[in-house]
Amino acid sequence: MSLECLQEVANDYEKLLQDGKGYDVIIYASENEEIRAHSLVLSTSFIYCGRINLTTLEGPELLKLSIAVDDLNIRTLFPQIEDYLFKNKSTYLHQNAIEILETIYQRESFTKLWNFCLDKVYKEPKILFEADRFANLKVPLVELVFQQTDLNLDEIIEILSNYDKFDKLKEPLSESLFKRNDLNLDKIVIMLFNSDKFIKLKAPLLELILKRDDLILEEIIVWNSLLKWGLAQNSSISQDSTRWNEEEIKIMERTIHRFIPLVRFYDMPPGDFLDKIYPLKHLLPIDLVNSLLTFHIMPDRRSNIDLHPSRKPKFDSVIIQPKHLSIFASWIDKKGNFHYNVMNTPYKFNLLYRANRDGNTPEGFHAKCDNKGATIIVVKIQNSEHMVGGYNPLFWDSSNSNKSTKDSFIFSFTDRNNLQTAKVGYIKDGRYENAVYSSQNYGPRFGGGHDLWQFNNLNNNNNTWGINNPYSYSKIDTPEEYNINSSYKIFNMENYEVFQVVRK
Repeated sequence: MSLECLQEVANDYEKLLQDGKGYDVIIYASENEEIRAHSLVLSTSFIYCGRINLTTLEGPELLKLSIAVDDLNIRTLFPQIEDYLFKNKSTYLHQNAIEILETIYQRESFTKLWNFCLDKVYKEPKILFEADRFANLKVPLVELVFQQTDLNLDEIIEILSNYDKFDKLKEPLSESLFKRNDLNLDKIVIMLFNSDKFIKLKAPLLELILKRDDLILEEIIVWNSLLKWGLAQNSSISQDSTRWNEEEIKIMERTIHRFIPLVRFYDMPPGDFLDKIYPLKHLLPIDLVNSLLTFHIMPDRRSNIDLHPSRKPKFDSVIIQPKHLSIFASWIDKKGNFHYNVMNTPYKFNLLYRANRDGNTPEGFHAKCDNKGATIIVVKIQNSEHMVGGYNPLFWDSSNSNKSTKDSFIFSFTDRNNLQTAKVGYIKDGRYENAVYSSQNYGPRFGGGHDLWQFNNLNNNNNTWGINNPYSYSKIDTPEEYNINSSYKIFNMENYEVFQVVRK
């Protein structure tokens, strides 16, 4: 393919000679005379004649030519070369998208080529990271890529973790990534904190993670992980904190000092504070230690303490938090004593139904929840922090029949914000046949005596639930405020949700 731009080239060449701008070569003609020229003009015959044969050029040469044409501002020629690249050198473009981005990312004229390469990265983000040269990529370029709204973040996180790239992220890139609201932080946290990658994190990246309000970790895990990281930075210090001398205490205090304000100590249960924090009080500022003592010993004085806001992990529920899921998982596997935590729970909990969103009717419940396998139901009681619910390990349907299982349970939290108030009631021996009842005319029902169930249109009110427990299930805590209807203690709920339970 040959292109002819005789007049334009002649005009531009004349301007180049007249103003002397853009030269990169100086030829000394005599002692007092110098000629300034552009190397491209000197080295390429096609500029002199205004005729270019693109078929003789490979992809890299065409890219260099387009840059030279852009520098010379030959507007007629530039789009023709660009079109030729797309039509005839697509393999080169696909295989070298990152290198091309690095070459043109500050050039406004290359809009079409820039968009093509970015789209390539969005669809295949692994090409940005798989090469060893990732650590040397220009920060503004990668930062710009991280800021794109349609970037596949989940795939990027997987790549970063699989190829041990987290510790190679430069600080501006880490900041761009961890400031994104759509970041799946849970996946990163579970991957990092459960592996040796965590102790290799650079301090700025660790700080960015601990700053996040949506961090899924329990605060005692944050603290224990921070100590583990600090010890890894000081390998000469004993892993046994009871053996630290004054100098080692000072070293550890200096190592983790910048992270102390990021730990939500006030959200820890009293037992964790007493057993895990207080023995290491020398690592904390004295005023923080005193405030924590006041917080735990004198609850009536808590209003005088400047509390750091609690974290709010991202989780699709208006009733529960991820910390409840570890308890549910422990009950499902009959571990007792909350064996699991948010880091090692073996189940995923997918929201299927929310009463005040999906229609608080039996029809709405069955439309969303039938034949979805195991489910757990949580019910928030009106004007209270009390919460009740139940686990069906089988499935819901509209068959108007009882279902038999040994693995179902009901539960209560007298205060959903206090995990210590949780109580579980498993199905009793001899009651298995009536563990769960499914009917098209009712919402969830647990137990032959209806230990927990949703009243259907009681006084034209679907917000009414009833408890006749203990009957088929062991005893749970009943809401303090209730009315009596036949043998049932009835109460109004604020909302209820149903989650599908899937083993990971």
